[in-house]
Amino acid sequence: MPRWQARRERFRSVLSGDQCVYPGSVFDPISARIAEELGFEVGMFAGSVASMTVLGAPDLIVLTLTEFAEQAHRICRAGNLPLLCDADHGYGNALNVMRTVEELETAGVAGLSIEDTELPSPYGSNGKPRLISMEEGVGKMRAAVAARQDPALVIAGRTSAPSMSSIEDAIVRAKAYSSTGVDAIFLVGVKSRADLDAVAAEVKLPLILGGAGKEIMDRELLAQRGVRICLQGHQPFAAAVRAAHDTLRALREGTPPEKIETAASDELMRRFTRNYDYARWMKDWL
Repeated sequence: MPRWQARRERFRSVLSGDQCVYPGSVFDPISARIAEELGFEVGMFAGSVASMTVLGAPDLIVLTLTEFAEQAHRICRAGNLPLLCDADHGYGNALNVMRTVEELETAGVAGLSIEDTELPSPYGSNGKPRLISMEEGVGKMRAAVAARQDPALVIAGRTSAPSMSSIEDAIVRAKAYSSTGVDAIFLVGVKSRADLDAVAAEVKLPLILGGAGKEIMDRELLAQRGVRICLQGHQPFAAAVRAAHDTLRALREGTPPEKIETAASDELMRRFTRNYDYARWMKDWL
């Protein structure tokens, strides 16, 4: 636990502060090091991005907990960026949630969210997402808190009720989850200032937002309403896919390697692979 303590304390300082930060969406050790060097206070590792990175598959909960935790660990050990993980539904029922917390805590994450969406999509749903009952959601949040061993680890109760049912349902669920001992409430799909104001008036825990509407994407406005982390999406992974595609296509079509102008410089590659550290270690010990 001491290895991860400092970054978890930094993550908690973000939640207890008076500012709203945009996290850097990361997916592997290199992207995490880039985000850390650029000054991002928090890294975000989403379940959807994990599925695409590890499996090359869409976000349909075909990724396993073990695969997710292993990739989270690779990201965490690459540097000192506090990492927030979207742990989806905890990979099953409340007992699976406990296992999820244990694995991700050991992997080194600074915070994780457990959501109340019915996952994976059940038979007959035609892919339309549904919420589990609030009572089951409360059970999952309580199980997550009980499974935590390091009190510095942040657990966020997450609901997509703003986009799947109503803002009124979201507030009821958020207040119920707040009573379980979670450290923050993660809301997905808050679009309007009126809805954000309604939530801020009722929910006293720090807020994390995903899929927020353009109308409220202003950090000062968000901060005043208790939002401490607001996701901006996961463009870095999509950009990496496009860059790889365009580079491979250019090479396949005959562009000489030296003519590829979008590739990272040798200096940049050396920096983010810690080449200089390895060179020093080889000199000292080999």
